[in-house]
Parts: sequence; structure tokens; C-alpha cells
Amino acid sequence: MQVDELLALITNELDERKAENITTIDVIGKTSFTDYMVIATGTSDRHIKALCNYVSVALKEKGMVPRGIEGAQGSEWVLMDLGDVILHVMTAQTREFYQLEKLWSIENTEDIDEEY
Repeated sequence: MQVDELLALITNELDERKAENITTIDVIGKTSFTDYMVIATGTSDRHIKALCNYVSVALKEKGMVPRGIEGAQGSEWVLMDLGDVILHVMTAQTREFYQLEKLWSIENTEDIDEEY
């Protein structure tokens, strides 16, 4: 599955299942472990778990299995490793606290002054 197809599948499934504030971040060149991060907000722990289950089922229908899932049991933040895409689904409070969008939007600084 191409990465654009994977992104579309994930975001469509999240949107259909009433995830809030779905954001895609391009992290190509910022990290070596993935190309994109999708961040979405669930309204409760149960909603977060359901969103991730629906994404998993949709992926399995396309013959793809998540490489890993962290935080699935009653968690405020579930991370799904889908290879070229990392999916983060979290509560609004957790999302506000960790501010992943802000963290990953920082540009690489090549001219670092090493003289202190």
C-alpha cells in the first residue's frame, strides 16, 4: 500500500468515526523511523480504543497489520506504528499537554553555534 493510500485510509476512518482535530504532520527528514504522523483526539478512553480498533480492522481488510500498538488498555494515548505512518490518538488534555504538533513542527537547525 502506498503511503498516500495509507494516509487516506487512516484519516477517512478516523473522520467517519468522529475523531476530532485530525492532523497530519510530514516528518520526512526530521526522523528516520517514519514519514508521517497522524494525530487525532478522542472524546474518552473508550472512544480512543474504538477509533484504533476501527483503523486496525480497515487495515486488515487491506492486508496490512500494525507493527505495534502501545497504550491500548484504557489509555489516554494510543500509538499505532504503521510503518510509514505513526498514528497517535489521545484525549484533548493529553494532546494539549504533550503538544506533538509543536514538537514536530520545529525546523532542523543546521547552523548551531558550538562556541559557548
